[in-house]
Amino acid sequence: MSARRLAVVGGVAAGMSAAARAKRRDPALDVVVFERSGYCSYTACGLPYHIAGVIPDHRALVMRTPEEFAREGVAVHVRHEVTGIDLDSRTLRVRDLERGRGRTEPWDALVLAAGARPAGAGLPGAATPGTFTLRTIEDAQAIRAWIDEHDARSAAVVGGGYIGLEVAEAFLARGLVTTVIEREDRLLTLVDADVAETIAGELRERGADVRCGAAVEAIEGGDRVRRVVAGGRAVDADVVVIGIGVRPDTELAAAAGLPLGPHGGVVVDAGMRTGTDGVWAAGDCCQTRHLLHDGPAYVPLGTTANKQGRVAGTTLTGGDAAFGGVLGTAVVKVCELQVGRTGLGEEEASAAGFDAVTASITHISRARYYPGHEPLQVKLVAERGSGRLLGGQLVGREGVAKRVDVVAAALHAGATADELAGYDLTYAPPFAPVWDPLLLAARAAAEAA
Repeated sequence: MSARRLAVVGGVAAGMSAAARAKRRDPALDVVVFERSGYCSYTACGLPYHIAGVIPDHRALVMRTPEEFAREGVAVHVRHEVTGIDLDSRTLRVRDLERGRGRTEPWDALVLAAGARPAGAGLPGAATPGTFTLRTIEDAQAIRAWIDEHDARSAAVVGGGYIGLEVAEAFLARGLVTTVIEREDRLLTLVDADVAETIAGELRERGADVRCGAAVEAIEGGDRVRRVVAGGRAVDADVVVIGIGVRPDTELAAAAGLPLGPHGGVVVDAGMRTGTDGVWAAGDCCQTRHLLHDGPAYVPLGTTANKQGRVAGTTLTGGDAAFGGVLGTAVVKVCELQVGRTGLGEEEASAAGFDAVTASITHISRARYYPGHEPLQVKLVAERGSGRLLGGQLVGREGVAKRVDVVAAALHAGATADELAGYDLTYAPPFAPVWDPLLLAARAAAEAA
């Protein structure tokens, strides 16, 4: 046994993965988890769909309860906030938020999985009632309650990233007049401008007002939110969600003297060790490595967090495991549109020092004669000369997730565009044309490289 008592700060994706993995590997280990929200082991990715009403019961978002973990010997304390770490005495300062009491908890091994904090708290008027961020189940419940109790008719979403787009879809689904405000010149800056324009077009077609290049100057209303002023223009809003991104929640780590990286996350090795004896970190609070440019990266995704938590739970119990890095593979639904991306976009590749070429094609998602085929746009990025694949972006109304995963697998394998063009992919009229859009895009990328 590598430690007598494991304490985990944060009880969502990375924290619960680490706790469960460690307990399975070492049943004698005393495992305790502290989570400041009222729920553990829940999927934050489902929160916009709870707001929309697609998932009416928030309990469906909870994978496992504290009671279920307790039956496996893992003690989970929700509504408990860790307020300090003492590395010398190996203790935590913990506050019971229900009872308002503090106590000290010992540890032999510590996993920091505090997650991320929403950005945007400093926007003028961000504290106006009816203005929300979205990170927890409680946040989603509060947004739903506000809409119902105040008979909200209009909404503003500040930020055009993943969360902002999903919340905008949720508001549209509920019949609210919706405005999306983005300070950059396009939505979803993790994709290139041509793909982003397709996303904006989808939202506008569904009735949303999309305003890019508009920084928020004020959120106004007094006793309750009434409007958002951005780019010199006012937008009426009975409810506002600020979704301009997140930053690593590293206040505890920084106060304890743990090193932070250029993105603000805790620095860890492949085994999720911080370099301080007995301390690991995993999930949205730490940085990781990008598989293509080999530099530090910050990719706060649930998939990454769960994998990192599993690695931490393995190595802290003496096992051999490593988290190799990320490609930033993700897919998002925007109304009827699907958008996927992996690896580096055109601008990202250039910024990372690659001499990059791109190829973009639009083909059909199914055989032309089969009902229901839709246009599917595929953009691939490759390295000039070698033809090595660097990234891919896809947008369409069906078949995106499957294909972006194929590109991700090709990136993991270090494949060239020419090699991807020869992949043996599935074909049947209801699912794909005989020449899949990926193969056509890869052929074009290979010719461009």
